[in-house]
Amino acid sequence: MLIHGLQKMTLLDYPGYVACTVFLNGCDFKCPYCHNFELVDGTAQALMDEEEFFAFLGKRKGLLDGVCISGGEPLLHKDIDDFIRKIREMGYRVKLDTNGYHPDMLKKLIDEGLLDYIAMDIKNSLAKYAVTAGVPNIDTSIIKRSISTIMNSGVDYEFRTTVVGGLHEADDFEQIGAMIPDAKAYYLQQFTMRDTVPDKGLYSPSTGKMETFLKVVKKHVDSACLRGVSD
Repeated sequence: MLIHGLQKMTLLDYPGYVACTVFLNGCDFKCPYCHNFELVDGTAQALMDEEEFFAFLGKRKGLLDGVCISGGEPLLHKDIDDFIRKIREMGYRVKLDTNGYHPDMLKKLIDEGLLDYIAMDIKNSLAKYAVTAGVPNIDTSIIKRSISTIMNSGVDYEFRTTVVGGLHEADDFEQIGAMIPDAKAYYLQQFTMRDTVPDKGLYSPSTGKMETFLKVVKKHVDSACLRGVSD
């Protein structure tokens, strides 16, 4: 396993815990608003190998509570279960970020008790999923299957949507809310432009728009709230 990015300490990525975030390369989506597109298109250079990463974790015992595994899409890696198992054997909690397009591997990790927290991105309403994920011919039944698996897993979780001007409208959140009724946690995250974002024509929705979308989704998901909103 090669590590393509490492945030050595974060108080934000894993709610309630001090963690590091490790970024793995590769993704089967090509979201036009992605902040980590260099992990998607393969241009990012490897930062360290697995041995170096576990040496890093060994030095952080007592300082970190957990490890967030992000990407890219971590579940593309066939040996992700072994990687997570090694992390847990060192006494760390594990949070997984996923796009929800690998329900079989996701269920395997859940059934083996390897995950403490799951964060799944819900890109958009199902009708607009393909354009928002940047990939034609997406099988949205896979997305619904992952949502069901997570909500019935007994593992702590959150769903989240990065809200992008030009890609999301109020009706999308009506439909998303209906997909995840009474979810434990759902965050609407405001898109911000970065140099790494592939589509430079996208923009941040206003705070007013974000608040409107939140009101819509709250009809279905009372736990819904905004994250990272600024004017």
